[in-house]
Amino acid sequence: MAQEFVNSKIQPRKVTVFIKPTCPYCQKTQEILCQMSFKQKLLEFVDITAITDTNVIQDYFQQLMGARMVPQVFIGKDGIGGCSDLISMQKSGELETRLRQIEALK
Repeated sequence: MAQEFVNSKIQPRKVTVFIKPTCPYCQKTQEILCQMSFKQKLLEFVDITAITDTNVIQDYFQQLMGARMVPQVFIGKDGIGGCSDLISMQKSGELETRLRQIEALK
């Protein structure tokens, strides 16, 4: 169930971020991404606490990414990691480059 759910959310031309609303790292990730000009429906925040068993989803993140933590950020089908990874990409300019590659920005 967790694998199907996560995989159904990850799309080739979309940024998907799996979050827990109360997590400060998730909030920072949302803040960074919401400052960017995404095309409509190409940025999605998925609240995993709305799912019955968050542990199963986080176990799948462990298999997929090597870490259970949230946020889990996917640019297209590529998992880039969490908040600190996103910040590093933003500082280096790689974030905008990757978002332009998948044509997610206006």
